[in-house]
Amino acid sequence: MRTINKIFIILLSTIFFVSCNSDLLETAPVTSFSDLTVFDNVGRVEQQVNGLYGSVKNGNFLGGRNYVYHDIRCENFLNETANNVTGFSVWNHTVQPSNQNDVTNLWNTAYLAINRINVFLVGLDNNADKLKAQGVTDATLNGFRAEARFLRGLSYFSLLQLYASPYADGNGAKLGVPLQLNANVASGDNNLERATVAKVYEVIVEDLNFADNNLPATRATNTRVAKNAAIALKTRVFLHQGRYADVVTEANKIVSQSAPFESPIGAKHALSPSVADVFKTPYAHVERIFNFPFTDLDLPGTQNGLGSYYNPGPRGIGDYFLNPNGIIKDSVNWVVKDERRAFIFANTNNKLYWNKFSTGPLHVDHVPVIRYAEVLLNLSEAIARTAGNDARALALLNAVRTRSKGTAYNAFSSANDLIEAILVERQIEFLGEGFRGIDQQRLLRPLPGKSNVTAIQSTSPAYLWPIPAGELLVNKLCVQNPGY
Repeated sequence: MRTINKIFIILLSTIFFVSCNSDLLETAPVTSFSDLTVFDNVGRVEQQVNGLYGSVKNGNFLGGRNYVYHDIRCENFLNETANNVTGFSVWNHTVQPSNQNDVTNLWNTAYLAINRINVFLVGLDNNADKLKAQGVTDATLNGFRAEARFLRGLSYFSLLQLYASPYADGNGAKLGVPLQLNANVASGDNNLERATVAKVYEVIVEDLNFADNNLPATRATNTRVAKNAAIALKTRVFLHQGRYADVVTEANKIVSQSAPFESPIGAKHALSPSVADVFKTPYAHVERIFNFPFTDLDLPGTQNGLGSYYNPGPRGIGDYFLNPNGIIKDSVNWVVKDERRAFIFANTNNKLYWNKFSTGPLHVDHVPVIRYAEVLLNLSEAIARTAGNDARALALLNAVRTRSKGTAYNAFSSANDLIEAILVERQIEFLGEGFRGIDQQRLLRPLPGKSNVTAIQSTSPAYLWPIPAGELLVNKLCVQNPGY
């Protein structure tokens, strides 16, 4: 629940933690610790920033389940276990407002992370003079703000994809989600109406523009965001808004005009020569623009890790196996020699599973939040939608295909044929990474049927998730999505 009167701050090892966990609330009063300690020096600020990443990469949110839900809502995976804890009701489109394991947990975790970010931003502003007196520069402070705002923009974008209508449905006029931009550290008014989809996107873009302007050009690792991550995420956001000219403008900042495509600024992002290497430790290839890392001591949770869903034991539970009538059946666009087919393996039960996330035995695969391959395909599609049957759009598409030994396309008879080929390529390239559902929805296309589950049209109530019942209980200004 986005319950303002159920949020408190715990200071632990100089990192604050904001929680709306009702179990904790039954045993602990509302407590607000002075920010004189948590913002005492730049080292403690850094620790808090690390904590913000930790909140967003929670396994119930962007450390696992969010991506799984968008894939299993569509046709490429079939359910094995009929376990509602691991998304069975998501797979068959029967989620309800009271669902705890998906609808409620993802919402709660997202707003928990967003409030932590808001609390951090207010605290940093309140203590800026003290930190500057220690020699901390405005650029450093803005860099911290930029990381926080990047994570907030990413979180709100992710919420919109499940609980709100796509931007294309009414050009953003439909109801989005409650836009919480204030820091809540004690009891207060829980009522906050849902902003329009357009307004939420406006805030997302503002956050990402700030991040673009204030993040450093490079980082030592891809587990903290740099400037190019903000630019790359803007290409995704603008694609979902249908702002194709803006996708081209942003992508051109980090994509060269011709092959071999590479970022001319910041880290020299490029496609890995081998797609298999992108998903192997240490997950450090420049194709991975931004990762959420996990270690043996920092796990997403047994039933949250990506490997758990798509691999049978001992790597995981194997809740989902590949639909033989899904994208893997398309041997024309996904040719047999394509190296991405090496992620497919047959288990002893003669079913095919997806082994893109194979690090084990614990689920320590780094979650690929943004890859350079996505930027290339975002740009390819945006060019095709603005410039038609364009040679550079074709070259960008072929760059992704041919690095995996896919057969290059020679030409297309129309821009529409080129666009459809790009969309098929996105299915292949990002299988298991959470793009299938959101790609269908941004274009108002059906969520395809599979097995005994019928397709969900964009006009169906099941096209969107419901707002959690707990939110409606405490937030009297929030309204439910139609049909629930």
